[in-house]
Amino acid sequence: EIVKCLPNAKPAPKAQLVCSKTGGIESCFLSCPSNTLFVPDSENSYTLSCGVPAQHGKAQPRRNSTLPSCTDSLAPPIKQKARFKIKDAKCHLRPRSKEKTKDSGKQAVSDNCQVTFVNLKCDSSKKKRRGRKSPSKEVSHITAEFEVEMKSEEVSDTCNIDCVRKRMEQKLQTAIKTLRKSINKQQFYIQFSGTEYEVAQKPAKATEGHEVCSTGQVLQEGKCVTCSTGTFYSGEHNQCVPCSPGMYQDTEGQLTCEPCPSNDGQGVVGARNVSECGGKLNLIIKALGQCSPGHYSSDGFKPCTVCPLGTYQPEPGRTLCFPCGGGLVTKYEGAVSFQDCETKVHCSPGHYYNSTTHRCIRCPVGTYQPEFGQNYCITCPGNTSTDFDGSTNVTHCKNQHCGGELGDYTGYIESPNYPGDYPANVECIWNINPPPKRRILIVVPEIFLPIEDECGDVLVMRKSASPTSITTYETCQTYERPIAFTSRSRKLWIQFKSNEGNSGKGFQVPYVTYDEDYQQLIEDIVRDGRLYASENHQEILKDKKLIKALFDVLAHPQNYFKYTAQESKEMFPRSFIKLLRSKVSRFLRPYK
Repeated sequence: EIVKCLPNAKPAPKAQLVCSKTGGIESCFLSCPSNTLFVPDSENSYTLSCGVPAQHGKAQPRRNSTLPSCTDSLAPPIKQKARFKIKDAKCHLRPRSKEKTKDSGKQAVSDNCQVTFVNLKCDSSKKKRRGRKSPSKEVSHITAEFEVEMKSEEVSDTCNIDCVRKRMEQKLQTAIKTLRKSINKQQFYIQFSGTEYEVAQKPAKATEGHEVCSTGQVLQEGKCVTCSTGTFYSGEHNQCVPCSPGMYQDTEGQLTCEPCPSNDGQGVVGARNVSECGGKLNLIIKALGQCSPGHYSSDGFKPCTVCPLGTYQPEPGRTLCFPCGGGLVTKYEGAVSFQDCETKVHCSPGHYYNSTTHRCIRCPVGTYQPEFGQNYCITCPGNTSTDFDGSTNVTHCKNQHCGGELGDYTGYIESPNYPGDYPANVECIWNINPPPKRRILIVVPEIFLPIEDECGDVLVMRKSASPTSITTYETCQTYERPIAFTSRSRKLWIQFKSNEGNSGKGFQVPYVTYDEDYQQLIEDIVRDGRLYASENHQEILKDKKLIKALFDVLAHPQNYFKYTAQESKEMFPRSFIKLLRSKVSRFLRPYK
């Protein structure tokens, strides 16, 4: 592919490694204004790159290097690699607290090193102590690769290119030396979109009942969701923020947006790729003249040639046309779709045309096709798949993941693909193992299982996998009225099975574990018909926010005091508060 240098395209701002010293303590931060890529490799490791590596030899440009440099670099860049170690810390990229950030503003800068490219990998591993039974220690290993570009303006009569190179190497070595000291003191931060992140942190005690999402993800309806293209994860606000005009992001789960090549601050909010940037870039592309669909040229720009008979091209700016195949011809020159090829049969949605056999083939499982007369099927996104072949819509792609070990104070189980219809022929198994001296309370707000299947889709909760073990709950029908109940056993084995027949929305069932000393009180509440008598009470058991507040108090009774009387009145109807208060009073003061 031939790439042209676009006029008025300003170079992207460089990364900077800034180190400072206050009170004998070194601290460093790396600022990444553009060309960043964050890849969470696993729960305790990630890779982070910042800037664009030099393209000497056969090195490939990065995904965000949208426009080539129109000037040759002076000489090969200076490259240095360093390894660091942080004891008792995990590789979790988390926003730095605001108090620490305020303190950093008082520091005097001592080193400022402009960096062309940085590739940083952080990996946590367990370090076993020989001959001791003490718990293993977390150790974070950081590998950093730096590239610094040679600057032609620094070459002079008194210092030639070799002299400049030696100076810059020494400057980078000094910066890395300071960086090592700052990492040892856990004073190294990376800055994205104005927010500073800690590279590795001391393992924090997990807050019971609260799920912590990975960096680049936010919690939505109890699930960790990755920030989509066109947005970036803001650690300061803990939410996905759309890219501002003049910026774009074409990769999920990133910590910043990239500046558009035109760099003029124009364009749409939430641009998902360079083509959505707008502003001067679109005017430049139009001026250069991309070939329109149904046309091609050697570089995708004018002058263009029309696609000949028997070929088509659906995209603008392309260098070839696709043949219809199988000796098929098009209705006219300049065809823009396979649908313009004169096939021997007309394929309906859910099928694709095979140009060799000239027959319509059903889209295989895991793919779909919504249009007539196409010669391909579309693969389902992510880890979703279809129940059967011949699917016609992306909504037929369902998430198959379900089941697992559950042991927190609160949590939930849900049918796969919820709130969409669950897949056919699926089996999910969950195990709830509560902490010692705690029992399980479950609320089923509503459940949708088609009755036409003659109990082909079943949800069952019992003590163990044995069919003869104590059963707490079993259903194969739809119930839109909520129900709450306590488990008849300390542990729960939960199974959901579906057959190949009809499907439904399924369920999302929250649970909480409570102190067994409250067993009598909890059972008294959930067995009282007044809990379900009014629609107001039923809505409480269906409201995720209210259930979360109730479960929070049940799991940790001391949290009752963080809700004011006014908040309680606003959240719950008077009849509900009256019912609970009478139960609690009778339980705590039985002889009054």
